[in-house]
Amino acid sequence: MDVKTAAKQKFHIFSCSAENILQALEREYARGGRMEMVYAHPRKGALLELRYLVNHAEASQFAIITCEATGPVPSMTRRFPLLGWYEREIADLYGVDFADHPQPYSLIRQEPEAADSPSLQSPDIQILPFGPIRADVVESAEFTFYYAGESIIHYHPRLFFKHRGMERRFEGLTPQTGVIFAERVSGIGSLAHALAYSLACEQAAGCTVPVRAQQLRALLAELERIYNHLAYLGYLADTTTLKVGQAEGKLLAERAKQINGRLTGSRFLRGIVTPGGLRRDIMVEAWVEVDLAALREEAEWYVHLLNEDNTFRDRLITTGHLDDNTAYDQGATGPVARASGVNRELRRDHPYAGYAGLAIPVPVRTEGDADARFHVRVAELFTSFDLIAALLRDLTDGPIAVPCMPGPGAAGLGWAESPRGALFYAVHLDAAGRFERVKIKSPSFSNWRVFPYTVHNSNMMDYAINEASFGLSIAGCDR
Repeated sequence: MDVKTAAKQKFHIFSCSAENILQALEREYARGGRMEMVYAHPRKGALLELRYLVNHAEASQFAIITCEATGPVPSMTRRFPLLGWYEREIADLYGVDFADHPQPYSLIRQEPEAADSPSLQSPDIQILPFGPIRADVVESAEFTFYYAGESIIHYHPRLFFKHRGMERRFEGLTPQTGVIFAERVSGIGSLAHALAYSLACEQAAGCTVPVRAQQLRALLAELERIYNHLAYLGYLADTTTLKVGQAEGKLLAERAKQINGRLTGSRFLRGIVTPGGLRRDIMVEAWVEVDLAALREEAEWYVHLLNEDNTFRDRLITTGHLDDNTAYDQGATGPVARASGVNRELRRDHPYAGYAGLAIPVPVRTEGDADARFHVRVAELFTSFDLIAALLRDLTDGPIAVPCMPGPGAAGLGWAESPRGALFYAVHLDAAGRFERVKIKSPSFSNWRVFPYTVHNSNMMDYAINEASFGLSIAGCDR
């Protein structure tokens, strides 16, 4: 087995044959690693390389295991269930045959009938296909419910109706232009995507971002978390029929976006982060702390009212239960995973941007229901206010960017803890210094895979609340 170590980048690369891939992954698992994803990297001469990413949170390291897909590749899904969707995606896009896959049918191609839908033959069971066009402005998806009365026996989501081919759109671009596409993969996570993408490019180039730029990056990331979590609370209140609670959550999220717009010129924090640092400096004046303090005070009162509302809390408690084993094995991430006892957090476990010198409290619950997911997000919301205050106290002067041009054939891995969970970018450049492959591992891709496990054997009246409690994004999943 060939081994290359990249100490500065904090990851190890192991190369092995397809026949030995399970042995290599088992070794990393025994060392405390957790699978994150597998993706395909086409190489010259029609060679296709599979790259498995393993997260060693306790050691603050990653391992990448590579193998050539020259023929049928043993499926790792039975041993590492979260890889199931990744293998099916690779099979759809690159034609790789994963031998002994437990679900050997298309993931992203839309077929007349969902091949993995169950055959439930009973006059008492009704079938309800809902979507892909749904009410309001929600994203396109089709959900098939198999139910008897109010009890959901089985649930099958069909996503990828708007697969935009975002990863392919990076091909041929330079690192400096690709960030524009990264910001548009998922609008509500624009900053997190730009940050993870830029970190991957910086790792490929071996450049070090100035301290001020790192601090401002972390500050912007927390501003993005604040408006996302406030919007989440409003949406969750809506599904429990608290219309005033919905309006208040949306109002507070809007005020957070207005702070973003006044500070940076972009409500969604676009056009700021770039490989090498920031496009321009951000002048943080006294009004920022004043407005954030006022927003925090209103948010505290809003959360207090939600907590004191028995009709709201009663609808959340025990709804959409996700146990810790399922959350871990199936790849849950972010607040969803932490509400089920999975204590993983990239800001703490693999510090990046300006987080290295900060104490990151990580709220973890074990109940695994919608109420636990609500409480984890509330705790994270106020942690973001605290982190911004700490960053503002220690904000330094200095440059905000350095040249960042990865060399021919370079590769890099970048990550960010987005409001929805772990986000990864893997970039590979060709001999001309342009992208030949960019892989995006989004948190919603992970959490959509987990979500059905909380719907089976639940009831129709709780479905909307359960889905809202996950905070899912279809754009982040479809890409």
